[in-house]
Amino acid sequence: MKDTPTSTPRIPLGGGAPLVEARFVERPNQFVVIAELDGEQVKAHMADRGRLLDVLVPGRPLLLAHRPAPHRKTDYSAVAAVVDGRLVSLDTQLPNKLVARALEADVFEEVAGYAHWRKEKTIGGSRFDFWLEDGERRVVLEVKSVGRLDADGVARFPDAPTSRGRRHVEELAELAGDENTRAVLCFLVQGEHADRVEVDTDIDPKLHRALVEAREQGVEVYARRCSLDRDGLCWGTAVPVEL
Repeated sequence: MKDTPTSTPRIPLGGGAPLVEARFVERPNQFVVIAELDGEQVKAHMADRGRLLDVLVPGRPLLLAHRPAPHRKTDYSAVAAVVDGRLVSLDTQLPNKLVARALEADVFEEVAGYAHWRKEKTIGGSRFDFWLEDGERRVVLEVKSVGRLDADGVARFPDAPTSRGRRHVEELAELAGDENTRAVLCFLVQGEHADRVEVDTDIDPKLHRALVEAREQGVEVYARRCSLDRDGLCWGTAVPVEL
């Protein structure tokens, strides 16, 4: 069912699967965490490929989605951690799903009013998240998930160097040279306490430099802070991106 313009798009944690509380034990690889659940250790799938060194510490409370299925190697997915009383998302797929809902409801104001949109568009050697068009008007939209929120209200991206992210930025800059094409980058913050987004120059100075140059060449850079709770990720308000 489509969202109406008066509704607020929301994506449930874990796809709406039952959530259980556990505690982090270890992360043997990028794709798996070990958690203690009811006195036993269980494996949970991990969607966030970031380092998360300040989040995944022994004993940290986690929310696991119980999603048993014949094709799955684990019965659980790690969807969030509890840090200082607030949820930190462990699912980097939520933002793209939420943006799709916002486009469907036509509430993404910065790119509203286009007659057609679809997920994923391959241009050159890269695949971008969304493609919007209306006659000769086109938008190439790339979404970046931001999960790191400082106590002072700064959401920082990335938490590890990202050559893929830098390539996307550079290719968006090239696309911005077409007068009929808007090249748009949206940072979607999974947490409502951010008042701005910054690129962490200590972690990836090359990405920061690429973003500064891309904005100068016409790439539109936006950010949205979206509330996150046990009910899911909810479409939120615009915040500035400081470069």
